[in-house]
Amino acid sequence: MIRRIIQIDTEKCNGCGLCASACQEGAIGMVDGKAALLRDDYCDGLGNCLPACPTGAISFVEREAAAYDEEAVLANQRKAAKATAPAHPVHACPGSAAKTLREAAPAVQVHACPGSAARALRETGTATATAAGAREDIPSELRQWPVQIKLVPVTAPYFAGADLLIAADCTAYAYAAFHQEFLRGRIALIGCPKLDSVDYTEKLTQILSENDIRSLTVVRMEVPCCGGIERAALAALKASGKRIPRQVVTVSVDGRILD
Repeated sequence: MIRRIIQIDTEKCNGCGLCASACQEGAIGMVDGKAALLRDDYCDGLGNCLPACPTGAISFVEREAAAYDEEAVLANQRKAAKATAPAHPVHACPGSAAKTLREAAPAVQVHACPGSAARALRETGTATATAAGAREDIPSELRQWPVQIKLVPVTAPYFAGADLLIAADCTAYAYAAFHQEFLRGRIALIGCPKLDSVDYTEKLTQILSENDIRSLTVVRMEVPCCGGIERAALAALKASGKRIPRQVVTVSVDGRILD
């Protein structure tokens, strides 16, 4: 099959091994002092290795490659964990484990790339920050995980009857009241059309078409490149053929609402 997969330029590679450490699936290893793609079917094409490379030796290509094999990856992780740390469970990519945020959430099983295991995190406004030093009087309004457009499952259960928020990832940093004014009561999808180098339209169309979405809010930055996330969201809405109430909000780089 033709699919997106990493490519390593051995002339640029300095043999630091950072990409191999960043690749949770074990697709990259060190061969003769250079990074190498060991198995096509271990590479999920998400590119966690790209930002780890200090020399820019890793890039994406579209080529004939074996399909990503999650079961093979999981089996390899269990084997590696047994050999190196048998007393500890294996977690492939715990930061992307999909979940609903709510109190007394059930335990989550291990997945090779747990971004596909949809979980709700909490009911609106019921949880507060409890980490050491955190402000317990300021509740997080995040209701699900993951939030990245690239990682979220198309038919996650938290999409049922959802008010959907599609936001450029910088907006939450620029606008101080983002949680209270935009995230509260909504299911969030975030992305950066410039850095992700992917067209979100197809996946957003699937999400809007296959789920009972009640409303759509798009929050973007004022910078021109951020128009990509607005265009993708509105194109997806049109392609879905649904009449869903929608609004687009633009945030300035100094944190003001422009429209």
